[in-house]
Amino acid sequence: MLTFKQALADSAKYSTKHVLLGNGFSIACRPNMFVYGKLFEQADFSKLSRSAKKAFEALGTQDFERVIKALRDAKSLAAIYNGVPSKVLKTMQQDADGLRELLVQTIASSHPEWPGDIEEYEYAACREFLSNFKTIYTLNYDLLLYWAQMHTEEGVDPSSDDGFRKSEDDFEAAYVTWEPSQSHGQNTWFLHGALHVFDAGTEVQKYTWVNTGIRLIDQIRDALKRNYFPLFVAEGTSQEKLERIRHSDYLAKAYRSFSEIKGALFIYGHSLGENDEHYLKRIEKGKIAHLYVGIYSDPKSATNKRIIRRAKQMATTRQRSAPLSVSFYDASSAKAWGK
Repeated sequence: MLTFKQALADSAKYSTKHVLLGNGFSIACRPNMFVYGKLFEQADFSKLSRSAKKAFEALGTQDFERVIKALRDAKSLAAIYNGVPSKVLKTMQQDADGLRELLVQTIASSHPEWPGDIEEYEYAACREFLSNFKTIYTLNYDLLLYWAQMHTEEGVDPSSDDGFRKSEDDFEAAYVTWEPSQSHGQNTWFLHGALHVFDAGTEVQKYTWVNTGIRLIDQIRDALKRNYFPLFVAEGTSQEKLERIRHSDYLAKAYRSFSEIKGALFIYGHSLGENDEHYLKRIEKGKIAHLYVGIYSDPKSATNKRIIRRAKQMATTRQRSAPLSVSFYDASSAKAWGK
């Protein structure tokens, strides 16, 4: 098991180094806040009708956006049929509105509300950690990475570029937009979207604290009231996630970008789980020459044994014409947040 410093030294033979961040990146910052689990499992449905939670089961999903849309559509259709009690229609509408608010509350309860909640030394350590890599790919949808990249010393511009720019149609807008033609030179990708990135129908918008001074929960609540949902892939199987990715210009471009990287790839804070196989297979079939996988705690634990086994499988699966080397490093030694 290498230390992070040793892994970096070993990777110096490659011209480019990239990093793939998982939930462990956020957990390393706030262990008691960013816990493993799904929004659906964390949500408190007690204030909604009993049917609200059953709607997820009926549709076979844990995707809030899908259920909210289904309830609204069902209410509109039911309203044109005679005999459907007005009480049922009212309950459908209340559940749709309630689920929207519940989504906001669940997200906010597991996320710092303000950039100032993170200490200066934590930001500094995180930027130092990230500076080792040419491109940053994250599977997280929280704001910690964005905050760390934006939190630079006074007068110093961020070195990160997530591809979002001021809207040409509304330069004074509270948000910035992303277009495929603007992504040249982009070095930060939210592979599964992010809480501050919204699908506005005709464009992808990113809400920024620096432009508005409005708290995260308030920005999300306002966007949801206007039927804008955060563009993030938080639930489902690998196949379901890939389907969602392919239907979004931004997510699909991020997927292609990851598929094309060469050199060395560091994985930090990710368990190589089955629900992210769509990206693990990109490593197997891609052009990466060396994979450095972060292992947290005892390498002999059941979870870490599985991670090690899956990482080695990637090398075995790779074609001999483009071999993949795999090394493991102690994730805690990276001190991504200075601790």
